[in-house]
Amino acid sequence: MCAASRRPSIAVVGPGRLGSALVRSLTGAGWRVACVAVRAGRRVPANAKRLAKETGSEVIRLGECELPTECVWITVPDEAISHIAEELAGKQEWKGKKVFHCSGALTSDVLWPLRDKGAKVASVHPGMTFPKGPAPSLKGVPFGVEGDAAALRLARRIITDLGGKAVALSKENKILYHAFDAFASPMVIALMAAMEEVGAAAGIAKKDLRQMAGPLLRQTVENYLRDGADKAFTGPFVRGDAEVIRRHLEVLKRMQSTQRLYVALAKIAVERLPVRNKSKIRTTIREAE
Repeated sequence: MCAASRRPSIAVVGPGRLGSALVRSLTGAGWRVACVAVRAGRRVPANAKRLAKETGSEVIRLGECELPTECVWITVPDEAISHIAEELAGKQEWKGKKVFHCSGALTSDVLWPLRDKGAKVASVHPGMTFPKGPAPSLKGVPFGVEGDAAALRLARRIITDLGGKAVALSKENKILYHAFDAFASPMVIALMAAMEEVGAAAGIAKKDLRQMAGPLLRQTVENYLRDGADKAFTGPFVRGDAEVIRRHLEVLKRMQSTQRLYVALAKIAVERLPVRNKSKIRTTIREAE
């Protein structure tokens, strides 16, 4: 028997952006996604039909028939996971099956209705962003995992085949892990939105904002990834230029929320990063507050 034939078949529940990317990556890695499941009582979305045709899977409406696979991967939004678990629990036999969900914030315990029916469950969260448009590759992506041992063994096999890396998490720290990911992606975009507000106030045309910020942003991220935060940190804080910082804070008064963001980040810089003239800069920050 070849290695591929020993791989359990998989059903993906919720073919949204994350679920669709997962189905394509699994198929590309040699795993058989037998079906993609959508909520009953609704028209099957066109994207689900295209996904099934592209990957050789079948579209199933939840509750209309059993999920015919050894592994079920739930990729719906966080608020729907418990409802899906409860709905699935009474529909079929679960003993011996493995069930994952993709929430970064919720633990595997949200799948308790399926665990109570005999399934082995785990949370398996890819540390990646899935915006509209082409799906990102999962190669090199860390997956935060926690749950039942049998489910985690299968999850690690799959993650390895996807080219990712499994990172073990504890239940009590799961929400902190998700906050970490929030700082790495959506909060960075919120920072970019504040940057654009300041750029527009400086008279930079909207069409030019990303082009002007791009080289600086790319180099900054490259510096951080290569050398870490301390060595990548530059600018007036490193030089201890309290007067420039005071002038920044003064001119940002017209943008109150953005000034508060600057103050919050400035405090972290003084506490955590190599800053000269700390006492005077702290005074400057307090005066702005």
